[in-house]
Amino acid sequence: MALFNLKINGKTQQVDVDPATPLLWVLRDHLNLVGTKYGCGIAQCGACTIHLGEIAMRSCQIPVSAVGEQAITTIEGLSEKGDHPVQQAWLEHDVAQCGYCQAGQIMNASALLKSNPNPNDAEIESAMNGNICRCATYLRIKAAIKTAAKSVAKS
Repeated sequence: MALFNLKINGKTQQVDVDPATPLLWVLRDHLNLVGTKYGCGIAQCGACTIHLGEIAMRSCQIPVSAVGEQAITTIEGLSEKGDHPVQQAWLEHDVAQCGYCQAGQIMNASALLKSNPNPNDAEIESAMNGNICRCATYLRIKAAIKTAAKSVAKS
């Protein structure tokens, strides 16, 4: 076991865990941040997507020891009131069906818009590739990202 001071959602949290523990399990099991979901465990589905610094990353394959000083943002920290433009667009387009993948989808989409505030269809498809939605709401996801991009451009 080892002590780690992690910057999560703007706050420093200390955990005493095995250095090889995937960040996903630190978030869920040790810090009760359960919005980040377990999907596949091999970084192929996107349900566990968080932001490490400004980059969307799959937390199931990142050992806690690799985080270092980088800031971590989970779905719980994306916005205090659930009013991030991507979250609002998700509601407007009624994207979620079962909802399981949505935290990962939203985290990936918000990272895309931070790096590219006006993506075209091909850029959206490329960036979101690998975030699997078993309910197949991909057309609504793309529409929501386009709507969120308009809000991001205004701010």
